[in-house]
Amino acid sequence: MARRTRPEDLTGRARIRDAALLEFADHGVKGATIRGIAKTAGVSPALVQHHFGTKEALRRACDEYVIESIREIKREALAGGMASPDFLSIAMRTGRPIQRYLVRALTDGSAAARTLFDDAVEFSEEMLEHGAPGMAKAKTDDLRGYAAVMTAISFGVIVLNEHLSRAFGADVLLGEGYPRMALAMLDVLDDRLLTPELVEQTRTALKSMMAEGVQPPSEENR
Repeated sequence: MARRTRPEDLTGRARIRDAALLEFADHGVKGATIRGIAKTAGVSPALVQHHFGTKEALRRACDEYVIESIREIKREALAGGMASPDFLSIAMRTGRPIQRYLVRALTDGSAAARTLFDDAVEFSEEMLEHGAPGMAKAKTDDLRGYAAVMTAISFGVIVLNEHLSRAFGADVLLGEGYPRMALAMLDVLDDRLLTPELVEQTRTALKSMMAEGVQPPSEENR
């Protein structure tokens, strides 16, 4: 995920935030400490507390940065960045800290994880509703559900990166496995494996279930 360098990204506050991304990714919010974050940033614990006050406030700052980074990279990619090898190369290198942070945040069951996912769904739904360069109109009558599944697929690749890397035989987040994985995802998004007849039959069956209020069997009844 490549972001343009901004004046605030050169400040001590930004260095602390970037260090916190790495510490939270490696140790989780509970395991990371102000002292450890300060050491990684090359500053004193007092300076970390001066800028952010508490570890929880620093975690919120990381969440906000990650959310905005995801939004920015999506806008740039859809505006033509996806077609540029230079953009993709920079995105692959600079996005690793954010991706590592997401892996930990999305699996730790915290309120932060819920906020990150929900915001990403909101943004995806907004893009689908209003359109974006390079993106066709979604063929769905449930835009919210479409956006939620699309977000889950996107985040799922990051969360399952170790398994994907093993399957590809190379690191899919930062290495030669990335372009191959991205090409495979592009093929999946561009392909239509199911015939129109099967899609319509399945759609009709599922909508019938919804109309009749049919619920899948619970664990107790299985």
